[in-house]
Amino acid sequence: MNAVEIDHVGKWFGQREGAPLHVLQDIALTVPQRAVVAIVGASGCGKSTLLNIIAGLIEPDAGGVRLFGTAAREFRDWRAMTYMFQEDRLLPWRTAAQNVAFGLEAGSMPAAERRRRVDETLDLVGLSRFRDAFPHELSGGMRSRVALARSLVTEPSLLLLDEPFSKLDPTIRAQMHSELLRIAALRAMTLIFVTHDVEEAVVLADRIVVLQPHPGRVRLVQEVALDRPRDPLSEAVTDQVRRLRLALSEEPVPC
Repeated sequence: MNAVEIDHVGKWFGQREGAPLHVLQDIALTVPQRAVVAIVGASGCGKSTLLNIIAGLIEPDAGGVRLFGTAAREFRDWRAMTYMFQEDRLLPWRTAAQNVAFGLEAGSMPAAERRRRVDETLDLVGLSRFRDAFPHELSGGMRSRVALARSLVTEPSLLLLDEPFSKLDPTIRAQMHSELLRIAALRAMTLIFVTHDVEEAVVLADRIVVLQPHPGRVRLVQEVALDRPRDPLSEAVTDQVRRLRLALSEEPVPC
């Protein structure tokens, strides 16, 4: 069973010159369980829209999505899937531990179990010593770790990420890449992430989906059969990056 199946999804938004703006056209993809899939493409090609459709935040106008074999409209185990946004969205009046606990507060989970999960997840991302720190007392990298912990505390099977590390400096971003892959392997999670950074896609992903714009369509699906960890400066990685950049720079195929 696949984690995600995207069945010929299409999406239109608003009006443009008297007609709806065609954002996505006939997107068909499958994401196996425990895979790491990157979605790349030029601005305006619908990457984030597609991620939001998978998350159930936006309804497709054509086609549909299945999550772990169940139609998205009928999917009820929403804690099995979490979303990490580009902004960390931490609540400034809450400590790191309280921010991580936020995702558990809506249900009926006993307080002791919530504390156990929060402590375990903060330890997983290396922030146990900072559980009582407020967001303004944390570095950018540490805030990203808190946001990651908040996404992990529900113990999801599927983690969606929309350029979550784009604002970090290269050294911290590389550390977050390593942490993310380590935790995904430990928790047997499936990852789908959007990025503008082709090198990030090659370093992290098993499979890279290239979208072309106007409307957003699948131009290329490239498998990345490289051992991990992947050195961004290695010949194998730089070759993959070069080929992807070439694909992104080519003229879009008319629809």
